[in-house]
Amino acid sequence: MVQELFPPDVQHVLDLAGIFVFATAGALLAVRKNFDIFGIAVLALVTALGGGLFRDVVIGAVPAAAFSELSFFVTPLIAAAIVFFLHPEVQRINRAINVFDAAGLGLFCVTGTTKAYEYGLGLTASAALGLATAVGGGVLRDVLANDVPSLLRDREMYAVPAIVGATMVALFIGFDMMNAVTGGLAAVTTFVLRLLAMRYHWRAPLAWNRRSSVAEEV
Repeated sequence: MVQELFPPDVQHVLDLAGIFVFATAGALLAVRKNFDIFGIAVLALVTALGGGLFRDVVIGAVPAAAFSELSFFVTPLIAAAIVFFLHPEVQRINRAINVFDAAGLGLFCVTGTTKAYEYGLGLTASAALGLATAVGGGVLRDVLANDVPSLLRDREMYAVPAIVGATMVALFIGFDMMNAVTGGLAAVTTFVLRLLAMRYHWRAPLAWNRRSSVAEEV
């Protein structure tokens, strides 16, 4: 059994913070797409809860936390309501939202990997579900918004930092080194890599001999 990274109350607060930030990002995309209030709420919910819901279903943790914890379901709706009424003000702090989104990415890839391992999955499968927890909601959001998922067109390395963080967690578990410090190190590494990717516009390699200047097909 993996040692708990944080006390339950602290973990719950961190989960809610990550859910709120992801929901805000989803709701903002819905506003930019001119969705109505229902569409804004749906995109907020799937962005915040989609990855964790997929993980819980795969590992058999049912009912999933998204439905067994009322606060997990209500928090995205609160974020959606805030964006619905205050989206011009929220849009102005979009840079800060991106920073918090990066923090949520780091947290969720760590907690997703550890939860999968606690339910009996191997290290590789646990890391894969950690990645799914971190980016799954964003994939669902993009599909519903009729965009190419950022996971497949990783312009600023969204998935790669999560892969690095989840892999670090799997290695720490494998070497019996997983604790609050090493888990925090994996989350911070993911967070910093994502911030650097946004700052310097890093992206994953394209197909061999295909120049980045070639126009992308729509």
